[in-house]
Amino acid sequence: MYPYIHLGGIWIGTFGICLWLAAVCACWALYANFKRWKIDADAISIVAVATVAGVIGAKLWHVLEDPQMLIHHPWAQLFDRAGFAWFGGLVLGIAALLWQGRTYKIGSLRMLDLCTVAAAVGYGVGRLGCLISGDGDYGIPTKLPWGMSFPHGLVPTPPGVKVHPTPIYELIVALLIAWILWRRGRPESPKPVGQLTGEYLVLTGVARFLVEFIRINPKIYWGMSNAQVASIGSVIVGVALVIWARRHAVAAVPTRTASSTAA
Repeated sequence: MYPYIHLGGIWIGTFGICLWLAAVCACWALYANFKRWKIDADAISIVAVATVAGVIGAKLWHVLEDPQMLIHHPWAQLFDRAGFAWFGGLVLGIAALLWQGRTYKIGSLRMLDLCTVAAAVGYGVGRLGCLISGDGDYGIPTKLPWGMSFPHGLVPTPPGVKVHPTPIYELIVALLIAWILWRRGRPESPKPVGQLTGEYLVLTGVARFLVEFIRINPKIYWGMSNAQVASIGSVIVGVALVIWARRHAVAAVPTRTASSTAA
């Protein structure tokens, strides 16, 4: 594994590089969705703001999981390059998109619907950063032929031990979710506003809940990890949002908004 790339006296974190790549891929997916829906909005700015908000939310959620460590070592916790919680990034990322939906006059919920594919793609590609840096997001030991070891990762595995490469699993599932949502979000068969967002929350929540069974995260609540509890919340909110959207049945239609053009 390669947590850092050394260029002379400069150390560049591979997680940061992969995060940038994830943002680029998410931007491409969002631009493609804007294009087919004939929406004139700046995909680059939208993804940039959501990405920064997501990173901040992921870090805050992680450090707040252990308030004692935060109190005793605040700077070390806040500026550690490892340690990001998926649910915190999801919450603050969604908040940023809701705000931008109003700013671009697209509508808050509709903005979320349009960004579901981009969010799934970005999350999946971002997981490659966890894999390459070996930051501890891998799984439990395994004897499967594709098991991997991370002896030089940020959180190294014991010598000779191979573990589940869970970031690869999550990448594959995330791309599958993105494909499903892309197909379901076609302008030819518009869904009620908010339904795709609900489906995204359900699909990603279920995926994260299941992968936690083979990850090394500690079991905290009722035999479940913190991420699994958050995943259940994601599924509940998603189901409620799908039901609400169908009852209100305000179908999204292709329109062109007056805003800046995506590059």
